[in-house]
Amino acid sequence: MEKTVQLYEGKAKKVFATEDPALCIVSYKDDATAFNGLKKGTIAGKGVVNNRMSNLLMQLLEKSGVPTHFVEELSDRDTLVKKVQIVPLEVIIRNVSAGSFAKHYGVEEGIVFDEPTIEFSYKNDELGDPLLNSYHALALKLATKEEVETIKKLAFKVNEVLTEYFKTLGIRLVDFKLEFGRLPDGTIVLADEISPDTCRLWDINTNEKLDKDRFRRDMGGVEDAYKEVFKRLMGE
Repeated sequence: MEKTVQLYEGKAKKVFATEDPALCIVSYKDDATAFNGLKKGTIAGKGVVNNRMSNLLMQLLEKSGVPTHFVEELSDRDTLVKKVQIVPLEVIIRNVSAGSFAKHYGVEEGIVFDEPTIEFSYKNDELGDPLLNSYHALALKLATKEEVETIKKLAFKVNEVLTEYFKTLGIRLVDFKLEFGRLPDGTIVLADEISPDTCRLWDINTNEKLDKDRFRRDMGGVEDAYKEVFKRLMGE
């Protein structure tokens, strides 16, 4: 399957059309951004880690009954996916207080919740991806009531599967962002990526951060953190 026209370029990926109108090729970049693009940089090898990690996790989730856009890994950076219409809702699941949750609610990082929380934000860079609830999503016609329920159900299922999986790698899944898309027949599937760009991943024993927070907070060791996650995933 060959790339034809570039359809889109985002902060971390490019999307290309193929000769099959139902399929696209996603190509992962090493570019890194934070704070809605205000901070920019490069994380060497990030594109390879994010691509291969996403594909591995998407296949794991498919086996657990979560439909995804994944079709086939073409190379270290390129993956064939089903073409979807992205639902403009970013879905954030949190298991532990961190990041904006800790900041907004004035609590320290690291509080383990009794149950995971879910929140939505409106996927809109110009507005700074504002938080919204399901009623806002319906009012703005971002999704139907049925779609919102399906997305919630799938997001919690993803959390259940990945929390257990990461635990076996000695990693705590603190929180993560998901995006979903609609197939032409209206089926909701998991899209975008699951990577250290979109997840907070802490070492279970040391709480060392193994994700993009190292870039956001100028902590150093960003490439090493991504490589460490990848190493554990690949069982090396």
